[in-house]
Amino acid sequence: MTTYLNRWLATRLAEALDRMPAVALLGPRQCGKSTLARRLVSAEQDAVYLDLERPLDRAKLEDIEGFLDRHADRLVCLDEIQRVPSLFEPLRYAIDRTGRPGQFLVLGSASRDLIRQSSETLAGRIRYLELTPFLLSEVSAENMEDVWMRGGYPRSYLAVSDEESSEWRLDFITSFLERDVPFLRPRMSPESVRALWSMVAHCHGQLLNRARLATALGVDNHTVKGYLDLLEGAFMLRRLPPFAANLKKRLVKTPKVYVRDSGALHALLGVETADDLFGHPVRGVSWEGFCIDNIMARMHRSVRASFYRTAKGAEIDLVLERGSRRLALEFKASAAPKLQRGFWTALEDLDATSAAIIAPVSEEYEIRGVRVVSLGDFLASDQAAEFLYS
Repeated sequence: MTTYLNRWLATRLAEALDRMPAVALLGPRQCGKSTLARRLVSAEQDAVYLDLERPLDRAKLEDIEGFLDRHADRLVCLDEIQRVPSLFEPLRYAIDRTGRPGQFLVLGSASRDLIRQSSETLAGRIRYLELTPFLLSEVSAENMEDVWMRGGYPRSYLAVSDEESSEWRLDFITSFLERDVPFLRPRMSPESVRALWSMVAHCHGQLLNRARLATALGVDNHTVKGYLDLLEGAFMLRRLPPFAANLKKRLVKTPKVYVRDSGALHALLGVETADDLFGHPVRGVSWEGFCIDNIMARMHRSVRASFYRTAKGAEIDLVLERGSRRLALEFKASAAPKLQRGFWTALEDLDATSAAIIAPVSEEYEIRGVRVVSLGDFLASDQAAEFLYS
């Protein structure tokens, strides 16, 4: 596979390296971190790239102080750094000796472990960026159905057929369970993690009920929390928090749970083609999760994201807040969406600055003054600009 698609994060990554001594590029395995880093390194004079999953590259760091001294004036890229977390302390010493920007680019596929290790040693010296699988804005709106069905992992999206894409995603799931789970959490059962992951796929977009999952798995609530933390920390799941402002309403206080990447969701549910998806009950919440992935991947870091739901059933799928501004978003998989009374009630409750209904439509129109717009057009709109990075 030789196709390369430009990543929207590339500009932000280069800017961060111009300003900070260290940058951490986080994201799930196989999402394109190494490809993006290699292209950046190849453009830098005398940059060094090490893949810490390769024994030969790890051996180069046995004398870490000597290695860093020899390359003190170069950009050093360390891929899969969670494999050697002891490196963070010597990186701090190297940074403090010079203080220059662009010393280290570290890549990692396990956010919680990586952030915890680096936050203890590199506070104030490192910036975190998250790379996701391909977004709609990176593959063009014309290919919306393909990236929704196949997901954004490069080898899945760029596969020569739906069958090959489906096979790749099934292999990816198996590889994650058999390779990454034992490394990240040696005492966890990959079979139990698979079972939980599949259960979450079946309640994608619903309120998270840990007690019910624990009962179904025959484990305690604490064990389920550990499984969820693992999957979320490896970028496989998303827990979307409930809206928390005091509006004198009885608000739901439980997060929603989503499988990150629509292609992974479809693989876990056995949905192999667009025709299968069109007639499947998951279609609506799959669209919701797909839109949320695309929006939150580009969300400005000062923005707070949540969903709104009251005990009486008023609901908004996604609420973005930045300062005093509030954007309410509803996702409908139909080009002729039907909106329930709860949506309009929630809009009144929230007193949102603006609102939109995102649906697979070819032309924008309005329902009672609220825009109905395609995902691609929304992402490129002025309405989204104040909440999202360009």
